[in-house]
Amino acid sequence: MSNGRFLVLEGVDGAGTTTHTKILVDALKADGIPLKSTREPSDGPIGVMLRQILTGRLVVPTMQGPRAPTWGTMALLFAADRLDHIDAEITPNLMEGVTVLSDRYDYSSVAYQSLTSDAGGASIEWVQELNRHARRPDLTIVLDVPPEVAKRRRGARHGAPDLYDDDALQVRLCTFYKTIEKYYPKDKIVHVNADRDQAVVAAEILKHVRDLGVGRGP
Repeated sequence: MSNGRFLVLEGVDGAGTTTHTKILVDALKADGIPLKSTREPSDGPIGVMLRQILTGRLVVPTMQGPRAPTWGTMALLFAADRLDHIDAEITPNLMEGVTVLSDRYDYSSVAYQSLTSDAGGASIEWVQELNRHARRPDLTIVLDVPPEVAKRRRGARHGAPDLYDDDALQVRLCTFYKTIEKYYPKDKIVHVNADRDQAVVAAEILKHVRDLGVGRGP
């Protein structure tokens, strides 16, 4: 049995990674592709803790009062969750010939942790070093949207804002993602304009995946 393919969807909050992961899952399952859909933070023990931090349900007590963990602590937690995710879900499924589709991966760590750090460009190298053993995807699709579109979509969601739901940060993230490939020159990364009709965006995503040899042709 040949190994499955490892696919990743990336982008800022509001880019549509979760929506288009679900759409792509349905399309590939209709093709009869054995598929595992997953996400980061993962549903493992560290990932569950990270989601509690992101939603403000878990904080660090300090002399000045409760606060979120520092960017460095978050980078370490995300890296630990990622390696556990790879060992527990990604690699076993790929070895069984199952295609794995992840909503986010280590690109998010480089983007979010570097832009929230106080270490400048050095933080990018450090975060990449933390994730140096992370398996590389066969294809990463980055969904690009203008900051104002992402903001509007985030505002339409139910629930409280998360840790990174800051307008100024999200503007910087939109810019960062547009050239994310320069930090991963060996990865196969393609960009899709996600500020279009959902069906049009989904069709372009599916085309990139099928061009990789996953699923049947149009």
